[in-house]
Amino acid sequence: MFDAVIFDWDGTLADTRRVIVLSFQKALETIGCKVSDEFIERRIGIGARNMFKEILKTARIPFDNEMIERLVEKKIRIQTELTGNVELFDGAVELLEALRRRVKLALATMSNRRTIDKVLREKGIRRYFDFVITEDEVSQPKPNPEIFLKCAARLRCPVQRCVVIEDSIFGVKAAKEAGMKCVAVPSGAYSVDELKKERPDLIVRSIKEKEKILNFILGEDKGVP
Repeated sequence: MFDAVIFDWDGTLADTRRVIVLSFQKALETIGCKVSDEFIERRIGIGARNMFKEILKTARIPFDNEMIERLVEKKIRIQTELTGNVELFDGAVELLEALRRRVKLALATMSNRRTIDKVLREKGIRRYFDFVITEDEVSQPKPNPEIFLKCAARLRCPVQRCVVIEDSIFGVKAAKEAGMKCVAVPSGAYSVDELKKERPDLIVRSIKEKEKILNFILGEDKGVP
């Protein structure tokens, strides 16, 4: 049995893909830049600043820190306005409810604090988490393990007693680099085969596979890499 579970947000507990893509595209429109939706989808989780830098480098558009910060602020404002379009995945609340009194729970997201606080209130699930760590509190995005290590420290839980639930290759890499176990869910932009390459400790088809996830966290299931 593990002592703590750290959830990712985007693509793991909630379907935020369309909202995230739209917020980036709308911000990019202000500088006359356009990239494919897939380009953005495949990089969700690396943080807004890094996303914009990668986009502008690919588009060969010169930029400085001031320009990046303006784009980030526009993206945050748009995404926060669109939180009503975010939907929790089927089974998310049921899994949180099953875990809440048995292990410590944290949320580790590269979303902005304003955005995540608003959507958690709207969905009525903030109460499930002991705390939430956002991109505002880390210096390095996933796949750097910083955000998960901060969670473990806040939880006062050894990394080997923590399980991360993630949907992206960046998140799985970060969890493994942190020395934590990881459950991968192909509900975001990455396939089962892509996630398998990062060697998560368990792969489930969706967050609805509650019993399989609970058995891994609370019981003796060793997982299916």
